[in-house]
Amino acid sequence: MDLGLAGKRVFVSGSTQGIGYAIAAACAAEGASVVINGRTAARVDRTIARLRGAHPGGDIAGIAADFADPAQVQALIDALGPVDVLVNNVGLFDVAPFAEIPDEEWQRYFEINVLSGVRLSRALLGGMIERDWGRILFIGTESAVDVPGDMIHYGATKAAALALSNGLAQLTRGTGVTVNTVLGGPTYSDGVAATVERIAAEQSMPVAQLKAALVRPASLLQRFIEPEEIAHLVAYLASPLSSATNGAALRAEGGALPTVL
Repeated sequence: MDLGLAGKRVFVSGSTQGIGYAIAAACAAEGASVVINGRTAARVDRTIARLRGAHPGGDIAGIAADFADPAQVQALIDALGPVDVLVNNVGLFDVAPFAEIPDEEWQRYFEINVLSGVRLSRALLGGMIERDWGRILFIGTESAVDVPGDMIHYGATKAAALALSNGLAQLTRGTGVTVNTVLGGPTYSDGVAATVERIAAEQSMPVAQLKAALVRPASLLQRFIEPEEIAHLVAYLASPLSSATNGAALRAEGGALPTVL
């Protein structure tokens, strides 16, 4: 199926690996002009080369910026210019006891998980509305609606990002712009894979055994989600074909959440 993304300019934050990279690759495969982002120029350059190798002739660029630093974010916005599709993907996650999470860590999570989307959307939404077409997508998580007790700082900031997405959609009424969130589930991204491999080594356990043990009993999928499975839905939502979907939280979490929320 041709999604109609050819010629559209797409920016994906936090896209040198994992879900962000899979989204960038999916959009590039559809002929979109893709701008990726990572914390360092070296990581961005490596990812540009990887994407160009996978999609010869693709229009692929990148901008380095650490979303923990507002000055770097502003420099990115200044360099980026108008885009047709904004994918707010960058984010932090970790497991930590609630009582041991200091204010500084909460602030860092809000800076990256919430304010990244605020700053990018504030800069780009107006242009989309003026041009009467655009897509803003937030890569969310089931943890935004079913907050884990050992990841409260993550779940709370992702819940805030979901609220942000809902509010921004209200500003698009009567236009060709849409704002939606994809609620992903446990995904075997590069970061998760590294964590699983580290824990497996520490416990002298085969990686495959630990992966299976970490699948939630409530999951209908009964396995980790692959980044490409999230990216397929995002590519559709980024496209002109998704014009009737706005202000929605679409689930790609493997059936771990209740049917009715």
